[in-house]
Parts: sequence; C-alpha cells; structure tokens
Amino acid sequence: MTGSTRVAAIDCGTNSIRLLVAAAGDPGQGLVDLHREMRVVRLGRGVDAIGRFDDGALRDTFAAARDYAKICADHHVESVRFIATSATRDAANAAEFLGGVHEIFGEFDVTPEVISGQAEAQLSFAGATAELVQAELAGTGDAEAPYLVVDIGGGSTEFVRGSREVEQSISLDIGCVRMTERHLQDDPATETQVWAALTDITEAIDRAARTVDFTGVRTLIGLAGSVTTTTAHALELPTYDPERIHGSVTSTVEVVDAANDLLRMGRADREALPYMHPGRVDVIGAGALIWRTVVQRLVRDAGVASVRTSEHDILDGIAWSQLQP
Repeated sequence: MTGSTRVAAIDCGTNSIRLLVAAAGDPGQGLVDLHREMRVVRLGRGVDAIGRFDDGALRDTFAAARDYAKICADHHVESVRFIATSATRDAANAAEFLGGVHEIFGEFDVTPEVISGQAEAQLSFAGATAELVQAELAGTGDAEAPYLVVDIGGGSTEFVRGSREVEQSISLDIGCVRMTERHLQDDPATETQVWAALTDITEAIDRAARTVDFTGVRTLIGLAGSVTTTTAHALELPTYDPERIHGSVTSTVEVVDAANDLLRMGRADREALPYMHPGRVDVIGAGALIWRTVVQRLVRDAGVASVRTSEHDILDGIAWSQLQP
C-alpha cells in the first residue's frame, strides 16, 4: 500500500489501548499522523495474580475499542491491524476479549492478533528506528548504529538490537503494572519492596543480556509511557509535550536522577506533576525503576552516556507494516 492509503494501528497492552490513524507521506517523510490517541484501561490488572481478565477491565477496553472503530470509519480507513500483547498472552479468558474486538470492528473484518514477544519486539524496533534509518540514508542522521531499543510496557519489556534490521531481540515478563502488582504495593514503596522488584528486574536484564549483546551499542532508545514520562520529568516540562519529548537526548545521569525521584514520590506528588497521565500515577514508580536499571546496565556494558527517547514505537511499526509494498 502506498500513496494516500489510510491505515489504523491499534496496540492493546496491559495498561493502555492506543490508536494511530496514518498515511504514508512523501518519500523520506515517514508517516503522516491523522489521529493518535491513548486511553488507560488497565486490561491486564490482576492477570499476573489470577490469570484472567477482570470484567470491569474488559468493559473499559470494549468501550474504548468502540470509540476507536468510529474514528477509523470517520477517517475512511482502508486497513486496520489490531495487536494484543503481554496480558492477552497470559489471560485464560482471552477468547472473550478477542471475540468482542472482532465484533466491534466488524465492518473492517479485523482479526485481533495475539503476537509473540519476539514479534512485538520487531514491530517496536521498526517504529522507533524508521526515522533514524531514513536520516542515516539521507546523510543527515545524528544517531549511530547499532541501536538498542527498549520498550517498557505494562506487562513486558522488549530489548531489540539492530541497525537497519533487527539482529537480536527478547521479550521478558517485567513491566510497570506487573512489577507494581507484584512488589510495590505501598505508597511510596518501601525499601524492601523496591529491593524485591529490583531483584526481579536485574535477573530479567541478565537473561536479556545472554540473548541480546549490549556491548558495542552506540545509541540507546527508550519507548513507551514509563520512558517518556521519566524524560518529561528530567526535562522539567510544564506539560506533557510529545514534540519536546520525541527525539530528545538526555544524559544518563539526568535519567537516573529523574527515575529515582519518581520512585521516591508519593501518589499525591506524582498526581501533581503537570505531565503525568492519570492512568500512569500508580505504576510510574515501577516503570522508572525498570528504566533506571536498564540505563545503568548500558552505562556499564556499553559505556553509553546519553539516551534517546522516542514517541514512535510499536504503534508506528504496526502502521508501517500495512504500508509496505
């Protein structure tokens, strides 16, 4: 598909459901956003403990999906791809969710896809690096390959290394919702709870390093809400500003300091931050802890001194996948 073809990408994860309606721009321009939206529905709440979707979470997710289907129709979308990730892989009643989505998007003949962690990683890499690769080819790039893309979701975190293509990837069951529910129950979390979460996170990163080579990485790229919110905190933004956040380069020291600050804050202080999404207030501490630990590991293993934040992630990768010839 090329030209003015309009596509919709939907990413339904553990914490949020997101929509991107986009078209292909001129050569070298990338995607043209027509509509981009996120809603926190917490589909995966409780899945780690009870192994199934909560009825209220399903209702909230279906309500958002109905609104998204109408937006797709209003934009005369020609193709819709609906991806479900970590929580749906784990839920015993996933068939109920998938059937409901299929009915809601009936006019588009959408079959929701429960993708593997590896497929999720590859889509995240494509979305995060498309602009960088195009800039490199045009001789205008300022980011050096190989890249390590880290996508911190609600239930899982993906590590993907590559240059113009994926070379190595892994998906692990550490995410901001999963770590919050498993360990960080108090407000703010106790030192004991933080150490327990850190043990899980460190063990997971050790597993990742056995599959994905961290050494020699030149550019570390962080994706998704935990990363973008930590970046907004490091930049001390007066409001959540995707244009300021996307492509920003922050020192590793600033990232670690911002993550530590978010982890120590109580709920009221986090709520008061002007860039904090209401649905992220209770899980940002765990997300910041995961990101801090990843950054510190890349400082040690690859000597990175800065990190790049991307607002473009798996959602953009899903859109790109429909616009390939």
